[in-house]
Amino acid sequence: MKQLFLLFSHTLTPSQELDAKENLGVSNFVALPEELQNLWSNIPPVLERLSDYLIPLKEYIRSNAKEGDVVLIQGDFGGCYEMVNYVKSLGLTAVHSTTKRDVVEKTVNGKVEKFSRFEHVIFRLY
Repeated sequence: MKQLFLLFSHTLTPSQELDAKENLGVSNFVALPEELQNLWSNIPPVLERLSDYLIPLKEYIRSNAKEGDVVLIQGDFGGCYEMVNYVKSLGLTAVHSTTKRDVVEKTVNGKVEKFSRFEHVIFRLY
């Protein structure tokens, strides 16, 4: 049973779930525990190095993922770089989601407003 660990700050969309099942062979989705989700979603911008900060996330992945599992990694660029390298060192697959952006302009109360809508396209290997 291949799992997809969710190392990102959003909720999977139905199209992402379907894509993961059909194209990555995933049958189970694993969200981070709340305290680790908070850690990942709030990486302090003042830290010069992230190695020590990310230790709890690395320990969680090492303890819970097994060969063949996939980790969806998106967020802080430095955090992603560190975690992609770590995940790959464990022999796991690291991916990110690609999206297509549609910009829609609407006139609301006489004012033009722009809305960006993002739609999942594929999961891309790091």
